[in-house]
Amino acid sequence: MTTTDDPRDTGAPYDAELMAASTDLGAALRELIEASVVSTVPAEEIAAAADLVRRATARVGESRRAAAQLPALDDPSVGRRVFNPVVGIGNAIAPPLLVRREEGGVVAEITLGVAYEGPPSYVHGGMSALFMDQLLGSAAGAAGLWGMTAHLELDYRGPLPLQTPLVLRAWVDSNEGRKSVIAGTIALAAEPDRPLVEARGIFVMPRPEKVQAYFGAITDAAGKHTPPRRPGDATSVQWS
Repeated sequence: MTTTDDPRDTGAPYDAELMAASTDLGAALRELIEASVVSTVPAEEIAAAADLVRRATARVGESRRAAAQLPALDDPSVGRRVFNPVVGIGNAIAPPLLVRREEGGVVAEITLGVAYEGPPSYVHGGMSALFMDQLLGSAAGAAGLWGMTAHLELDYRGPLPLQTPLVLRAWVDSNEGRKSVIAGTIALAAEPDRPLVEARGIFVMPRPEKVQAYFGAITDAAGKHTPPRRPGDATSVQWS
């Protein structure tokens, strides 16, 4: 049996209209990115589209937050990271990966388009590393552990096909003091027991002085000093 955590039901209140608009913009931009890498329209159409995009960029970018300032929609303490590049529903480069708990760890399913292509018709290997880093961190968080990635290794058993349902899993392999070893796999959803990618990561809980050095400058959307409660907040389980 699996259970799904929905941080939108908990944590700090947020502007529902802004959340809906940001989610819609993220989805629209994903569609644009995918269309742009498979389009065969004439050059003049591409040029006209580029002009439209630049005008939209100027409109959206009229007011911007600093990198050390959390988005108004985020609440890292419950895993609400709207613009995370893997699970963020408002981030156009995120699939997004929808991670949920299951017995023994976490799981996610995804079908990746041509925007994620490495070898022709297959997923870029670097994307596998990105997704596994996120999922392994989510597995640590789901187990009540936390830390930052100290080491990540992947074995590629076979290429991941594009436009094909994939299943990603991660679980805690061991934990000792500040160090946790997390393992995970990516496989075809149709053959979940035959991993095409296997991952192993070491996550280490930084000492207090390191936490301060890394996150001491973080503020909330209003500019109030708000460092994450723990480094692993960035990889908490997301909603479905």
